[in-house]
Amino acid sequence: MTTTVFTDETRARAREIVARYPADRSRSALLPLLHLVQSEEGYVSPAGVAFCAEVLGLNKAQVGAVASFYTMYKRRPTGDWLVSVCTNTMCNVLGGQEVYDTLAEHLGVGHDETTADGKVTLEHAECLAACDYGPVMTVNYDFFDGVDPQTAVGVVDELRAGGRPTSSRGARLCTLKEMAIQLAGFADEREGAVADGVPGEPSLRGLRLAQEHGISVPGFDPNTPIRSGDKPAPATPAKAAPTGSTAPDVPAPDRKSPQLRTAETRQPDAKTAVPDAPGTKVPVDGPAPGPRDAQTAEAAGVAANKPAADAKPAGDDAEAQERNLREAESTGRSGDQGSANDKGAQK
Repeated sequence: MTTTVFTDETRARAREIVARYPADRSRSALLPLLHLVQSEEGYVSPAGVAFCAEVLGLNKAQVGAVASFYTMYKRRPTGDWLVSVCTNTMCNVLGGQEVYDTLAEHLGVGHDETTADGKVTLEHAECLAACDYGPVMTVNYDFFDGVDPQTAVGVVDELRAGGRPTSSRGARLCTLKEMAIQLAGFADEREGAVADGVPGEPSLRGLRLAQEHGISVPGFDPNTPIRSGDKPAPATPAKAAPTGSTAPDVPAPDRKSPQLRTAETRQPDAKTAVPDAPGTKVPVDGPAPGPRDAQTAEAAGVAANKPAADAKPAGDDAEAQERNLREAESTGRSGDQGSANDKGAQK
């Protein structure tokens, strides 16, 4: 049994997480369990990996492979406030890199580094999926839209001073550990932890343009509620056109989908021999191809392909290939001669 530093409350919550899944699917609980251990330590430590492995009956390599794949699982101590600045194309054009550089200089840290007081961890973000609000940054995954260097510095200074500013579209911020509890599937009991975010002007712009120009989905009434109990009417299969035959319809023995048929035709496997598939041939018994056959085939391929831009011909060096073929043929002849001599000696 692995000794860990986790509290009884965390262990009870771990059992509750595992109980959400069927007994033979307990491994599916790994993702929320990793969030759970991160909520106690602030990152997924080696002890956290061992804890998850112990709870689920996995080995530590299996748990570590998952924890190292997803960027939301931090593998070293992280501050209370994870500040992520988008520096991908759209936000970068709008000034995202300047925001990041200003914060890095102001905080005295680089990518994935934490301030000396342990409060703020800064990171580049490839894309935060909010291009219409760029440049954006998130604090523990809550958005701050349309930031500039000054507003970004103001947010982190307020965080370091003990404040909890309100994000652009949501409730007041919570620490990374509090966020991890929610991601593990447990409610945040803080007062005001839940709030309805309002849609921003960029998101509403497309809707307003559609309304101005009378664009809508044909036959769609936005005032008609969609009830969860409603089930779509079963589709009525189309009747086949009459063929003039009096024989009863018999389903084909092969019920493969058209997509599967097409895939097998393009790339048949060993169990699916398709003689008429384009570009394929069914193997038949016969003499094995010799080295010269391969050379002839390659020569035909080279002739059918234009030289590359650097004027080099396609394929391998012809002189070296010819030399190798001569050596292979001479070796083959000497081997055949030796085999014949052996047979004569046995006689």
